[in-house]
Amino acid sequence: MNTFINRILKATGKYTIVDFAFLKTALLALGILLGTYFTEFFSGYTSLLWIIYIISFFWIMYRTFFKHTN
Repeated sequence: MNTFINRILKATGKYTIVDFAFLKTALLALGILLGTYFTEFFSGYTSLLWIIYIISFFWIMYRTFFKHTN
C-alpha cells in the first residue's frame, strides 16, 4: 500500500496547471451529481457539511501558505 501511495504522490508532483484544472472539474462534477441524487439525504446535514468545508479549507490554506513556504 505504501508503494502505491508513493507512486501516486510522485505522479501528482508532476501535475501541470491543466492537470489540476481537470482534477478540480471532475471533483466539482462529482459533487454536483451526488447533490442531485441525494438531495433529501443531505438536507439535514447542511450545517455539518459547512463546518467540515470551513475546517478543511483553512487546513489546506495553512498547509499551503504557511507550513510549506518555510
